[in-house]
Amino acid sequence: MKDGFDNKKYVKIQSEKIRERFKLFDKLYLEIGGKLFDDSHAARILPGFKSDAKISMFKELKNDLEIIFCINAGDIERNKTRGEYGITYDNEVISLINRSKRMGFSVNSVVITLYKNQLSVDKFIKKLERNGIKTYIHTFTKGYPTDVDTIVSEEGYGANPYIETTKPLILVNAPGPGSGKLATCLSQLYHESKRGVNAGYAKFETFPVWNLPLKHPVNLAYEAATADLKDVNMIDSFHLEAYGKMAVNYNRDLELFPVLKSILSRVSSQTIYKSPTDMGVNVVGDCIKDEEIVVEACKKEIVRRYYNELNNYKLGLTDSDAYSKVKLLMNELNIDENYLDVVKPALEKSKRENVPVISLKLSKNKIITGKQTDILSAASSLILNAIKELSKIPDDINLLSPNILEPMLKLKKELSGDDKCLQLTEVLTALSICSTTNSMVEKALSKLTKLKGCEAHATYIVENGDKKSLKNLKINLTCEPEFLSTNDIDV
Repeated sequence: MKDGFDNKKYVKIQSEKIRERFKLFDKLYLEIGGKLFDDSHAARILPGFKSDAKISMFKELKNDLEIIFCINAGDIERNKTRGEYGITYDNEVISLINRSKRMGFSVNSVVITLYKNQLSVDKFIKKLERNGIKTYIHTFTKGYPTDVDTIVSEEGYGANPYIETTKPLILVNAPGPGSGKLATCLSQLYHESKRGVNAGYAKFETFPVWNLPLKHPVNLAYEAATADLKDVNMIDSFHLEAYGKMAVNYNRDLELFPVLKSILSRVSSQTIYKSPTDMGVNVVGDCIKDEEIVVEACKKEIVRRYYNELNNYKLGLTDSDAYSKVKLLMNELNIDENYLDVVKPALEKSKRENVPVISLKLSKNKIITGKQTDILSAASSLILNAIKELSKIPDDINLLSPNILEPMLKLKKELSGDDKCLQLTEVLTALSICSTTNSMVEKALSKLTKLKGCEAHATYIVENGDKKSLKNLKINLTCEPEFLSTNDIDV
């Protein structure tokens, strides 16, 4: 797909915008919305946006910043998981710390928010501290959100420990929403004010895009991505009143702004924000260079989100409101499930052959399929077929002989009692071993990178092993809300 977004321009002007903001203060606490490292949503809806664009941009400011990570104690206790990677929030925090350090960023600490003496949280704190990571505990802020006098007092933010920081820019990040980033920033502003430090707050959240129309597909795609949170894009009435200009924000920020503005006026020496939009530093809307490409990408993403919420409903993770909301967004754009042209071929082949199938679009006119066999999962068959097609290897030639696959399957059953066919990661391992002595296999394996960004659709909910492997290949996978066997309940 051609680029619709200028990533080089974005990294340049976004870093300039942030530098401009933190120069207004002795210290700036910058709340980072969304993903710091791998913003795959932005990469999908803004072709040309690099998934590491945010962290690449912060490299320009590395010497001036340090990072605080927040995690809600309740999320640790509930083993809350990031759905796209199947990793719990506590493990994601550790992953974020490790990645930050490897890239040379200064990690200040981890803040455990809304702490209630949970045993699982205490274990996590010990793990962090024994690995040299400073931790701070924040409990519920007394008076929040309405009693500003109590919030901005020794009983409120003053009850939280002060986090020692030394750089002019402090990024406050988290593994997901509801982690207490804003409360951590405001608590720090209170303590900085007590110390005579001119500290400020700003927010860096990619979506919704404030200077695009309310119903622009980019902003509708954000609503689809947060359907389970019930976020709704709205016109920023505070911005309209203050400046006479239309700007887009979302319901939670608009609802909270009067209280937030009052708190900021108490803990900061400057009151510079007249609207929630004023608090943001995002310039992503200025870097779209091809509207048509971006609109098409957004429509596809909204359909993907629809399937994702259907799956979540089937798995008992959400209620019907989430997928119903995304369906309404699809109706607004006059699109349906078949906007992804991999859907129909998968369903037709599965019905015809009565087996689970995954289809994948390699090019404008080339859609291939893979079906489940006695030996291979549908994902394994699909990827073998895809790299054979890309390598121009005839269909009747096997990349892996049954003489290799059948003993693998037998051993798998003997060791684990698992009677399922070989998953994609097992097949890729076998291919990598064979590639050392077989140049044809080596050539086929080299084509795996060509699958990045391809659309794929499964006639069933792909299980975690194959799902993770397909995502690692950067394939955009959607699934019908059906278990692999109609008699199975996913565990």
